[in-house]
Amino acid sequence: MSGETPDPAALLATLNLAPDPATGAMRIVIPPLANIAADTVGRHANGAAARRTALVCEAEDGSVTTLSYAELDSQARAFAAGLAALGARPGDRIALHLGQSIEAAIGHLAIYYLGGIVVTVSQLYGPETVGHILRDSGAGILLTEQRVWAPLKPQIGTCPALRHVVVTGDPEAGELPWAGLGSTGGFVPVATRAEDPALLIYSSGSTGLPKGVLHAHRVLWAYNVSTSLFYNLEMDEPGLVFWTPADWAWVGGWNDTVLPAWFHGHTIVASQHRFSAEWAYEFMRRHGVTHSFMTPTALKRLAQVEQPRRHWPGLRLRTVWTGGEPLPGATLRWLTEELGVACNEGYGLTEVNHMIGNCTRLRAPRPGSMGFELPGHRALLVDEAGAPVPDGEVGEIVTSEACATLFLGYWGQPALTQAMRLGPWVRTGDLAMRDAEGYFFYRGRTDDLIKSAGFRIGPAEIEDCLASHPAVADCGVIGLPDPARGQIVKAFIRLRPGEAGTDALIEALQAHVRQRLGGYKVPRIIELLQELPETTSGKVSRKALRLLEASRHDRQTPRD
Repeated sequence: MSGETPDPAALLATLNLAPDPATGAMRIVIPPLANIAADTVGRHANGAAARRTALVCEAEDGSVTTLSYAELDSQARAFAAGLAALGARPGDRIALHLGQSIEAAIGHLAIYYLGGIVVTVSQLYGPETVGHILRDSGAGILLTEQRVWAPLKPQIGTCPALRHVVVTGDPEAGELPWAGLGSTGGFVPVATRAEDPALLIYSSGSTGLPKGVLHAHRVLWAYNVSTSLFYNLEMDEPGLVFWTPADWAWVGGWNDTVLPAWFHGHTIVASQHRFSAEWAYEFMRRHGVTHSFMTPTALKRLAQVEQPRRHWPGLRLRTVWTGGEPLPGATLRWLTEELGVACNEGYGLTEVNHMIGNCTRLRAPRPGSMGFELPGHRALLVDEAGAPVPDGEVGEIVTSEACATLFLGYWGQPALTQAMRLGPWVRTGDLAMRDAEGYFFYRGRTDDLIKSAGFRIGPAEIEDCLASHPAVADCGVIGLPDPARGQIVKAFIRLRPGEAGTDALIEALQAHVRQRLGGYKVPRIIELLQELPETTSGKVSRKALRLLEASRHDRQTPRD
């Protein structure tokens, strides 16, 4: 950026924030009428920005397709007309089972223009989950890719509400071809309100099948403040290029990357290539990526490549936003000192997002911290009864029911929605500690909390500490039952290539934790694994580790 650096306070003033007349605190301003398609691609499809590149898709064979804002908007409106011809109406659920592709972009925008509800279905899901989502949402139309859908279809089972399946590739009997659905006739978008439903994302919990998290069109405006902060108050600069390896079926990929870029008139690049650090560096260099959302897991893989700027001298990457799991302090230091980028961590849930995070233009990040309470949000820590806990103590993160990013509710489960309430607060199920300067430090989920000899121990803190050891590639920490202490700490560790799992190394890892965190947080048991179980979003699954331990116990327990 040339010239004088703008004052961060002046940049903050450009965001949709205003003082609340009742409290004086800053609140996020939401317009009464809103439509995700019209407020992103649609707002740039005419005038000076019409020919600006909106989307670049790179296929597996290396071929590249580019669409301008005007072209993408025109194709989305034509596809919306085609969906309407199939009988789609406002409020209808339309499932989108597509990866990072032009079709996924068109499908999203078309459904928003229709006033319908996009039901995101990740291509990483197996047939049981896909079938559950289609049946639970009552989706009447499925937009999918034949090569992915064909092997799943025989295992899906009956979906009573599903009337039409539209596929890219060659359709089978009873399916419709994607290419034939667009209409050349005119289409008038539905005038939606900010509170009208727009997006249904299925999110896994600690128990049961995934549940539908329903968001309104206001989610775009509600996220604008926090995404601008996470992208370091640089969104109004010209010529930015965005990319994420995150699945577009999830909040991190779509809401946190694609929509903010289009809201501000920037370019999104997309690919369905399998992620690896070397490929990602070359892809970002080739397409001139300046901004990216990546999970800590992806960033840890990038950090395993030495001197990336020397190997990819044309790399333009300058700002990275991360979230979904705690970012190890060692990785943050590598990103800033070795890769030379600004890295801002953001926190939230699919249900209610972005209450806490970092913006290096406002405050320096603190290694190991998830950030501070963001403008326009409330973030408090409370005990089991809902009473605030003092700084330095662990409590559950809660936020206000007036939070602009709050979802409309769980699809078809009002009791579950109500269960998130704790008096005037909305519960997150996440534990944290806040220091005297207002920085929050993640301490795990409420159902992951380890209680040992009267101590409350958050597994994330121990994982962060272990991950900072040079021998550790990744790790997961859980509590095991113990007759004397209630629980003890156990760590599962994947070592870096070339490291030997000796008794001396185990003792060194325990000493590392003891030195950094104190004796009561030392894992009394450390098990080395070749691979750690992961969730579909690439996080180490503590739930799977607990199930592994439970299965071992069951095998060892005599049966009557």
